[in-house]
Amino acid sequence: MEKFDKLTGVAAPLPIINIDTDMIIPKQFLKTIKRTGLGSALFHEMRTNDDGSENPDFVLNQPAYKGASILVAGDNFGCGSSREHAPWALLDFGVRCVISTSFADIFYNNCFKNGILPIVVSEDNLEKLMDDARRGANATLTVDLEAQEIRGPDGGTITFDIDPFRKHCLLNGLDDIGLTMEKAPSIDRFEKVTAESRPWA
Repeated sequence: MEKFDKLTGVAAPLPIINIDTDMIIPKQFLKTIKRTGLGSALFHEMRTNDDGSENPDFVLNQPAYKGASILVAGDNFGCGSSREHAPWALLDFGVRCVISTSFADIFYNNCFKNGILPIVVSEDNLEKLMDDARRGANATLTVDLEAQEIRGPDGGTITFDIDPFRKHCLLNGLDDIGLTMEKAPSIDRFEKVTAESRPWA
């Protein structure tokens, strides 16, 4: 998993509440178990018209936001089904951070396991960040995980809380497999002792 330390990028405003995982990545794109290639289907029903063409009104289709790596979204982001394809699609599109006032629990946990930083802020601070994001290409935010700060284009700073263990995992690029591999010497010792004491096993 790619490490997350400090991210500076364009923030796209999504002032919509209850963005569920089916809106993030519709069910017809769930046939694959690969983590790549899903970015093109991100927010498919909002990004595309019935004829398959891009909807120019959707924020991520607008030139200023096509390279957005941060989303500033409404309450209860990631609700709905537990599909892990939702963070996969965000990550494949290039989104590394989602900021909201609240997240669905399963989506929130899945973000950390895939190298995405979900940040919970107050309603007042979300409004400030939404205003920053509406500036288009000038809507550059810096998210500093080590300092637990979001810095806006005018120099304003918003702090956020994060579980220390999850922070450690993101800073070091550790998913569940990475955490297990940190214990490799102990696992190897256990396997060696087991093989010597139980050669028949």
